[in-house]
Amino acid sequence: MHKAAKSKDYDESETELPLDRLGRSIARLTEQGELCESAIQGLSFYRRDEPTPAISSMYEPSICMIAQGSKRVMLGEDAYVYDGQHYLITSVNLPTVVQIVEASPDKPYLGLKLKLDLREVSQLMVDSNLPLPRTQQSGRGMATGKVTLPLILAFQRLVDLLAEQKDIPILAPLIQREIIYRLLVGDQGVRLRQIASTGSQGHQIARAIDWLKGNFASPLRIDELARQVNMSTSTLHHHFRALTAMSPLQYQKWLRLNEARRLMLTENQDASAAAFRVGYESPSQFTREYGRLFGASPLRDISNLRQLSS
Repeated sequence: MHKAAKSKDYDESETELPLDRLGRSIARLTEQGELCESAIQGLSFYRRDEPTPAISSMYEPSICMIAQGSKRVMLGEDAYVYDGQHYLITSVNLPTVVQIVEASPDKPYLGLKLKLDLREVSQLMVDSNLPLPRTQQSGRGMATGKVTLPLILAFQRLVDLLAEQKDIPILAPLIQREIIYRLLVGDQGVRLRQIASTGSQGHQIARAIDWLKGNFASPLRIDELARQVNMSTSTLHHHFRALTAMSPLQYQKWLRLNEARRLMLTENQDASAAAFRVGYESPSQFTREYGRLFGASPLRDISNLRQLSS
């Protein structure tokens, strides 16, 4: 039987110089702003010169690495802190609260994110003859893992392609495939394989999440959602909460409130109009739930956000 290769343990001295080089690359790419979307699809870079307040954010299936600084991500009551020695892997779309906790003008926070296509993950599992996870129990859809030297070097080669963009169409997919392979055989590989395995409970929950994202303004009928993903209602509830730290109804509420916030902030809609757009029938219920999530009424919250952006 084929066995997944065990990751070699690397001490911090072996990864320090390659990580420093990666940080210099990210610093150059983010000289003009805090966020840089790159010419490589799914690859983006981040820079902040000071710690940030906690903000609500959706994490997509991705791997996030930090070359300098550190970040805290809250998923429900669980806290995930990662830095230059630890990456963050997310296997499904997860509502989180995010805060950069270590950054300064002299040593800014420097990070990158690479989105993961679960279809590519699944295909690589087949091509590599990687064994399926022994257990089908769904843990959290987010975890931190130990950064290894091969992973840093693969990301550096991917970033270096931005200087020779004619090579991106041919070489970027190959390097991304290597990165996925490193994740699959690394210390959090089982978690990723659970989600990407067709027919697994993690894969079924990922399908339920996709439906909620596309239909969050519609009434949620749990029994119908369970039938769509071939699960019983109780099994759906159990594994959905295990993966996302919330119930399907709470997940839908998060999607609705964050979309309403975007509508008010970027499209200048008032609270009532935004509430109805995202599926609320009662403006007062919307205001109560908005205040619980964001800590202020819609009017005050949007006013504060605009003051910060200006």
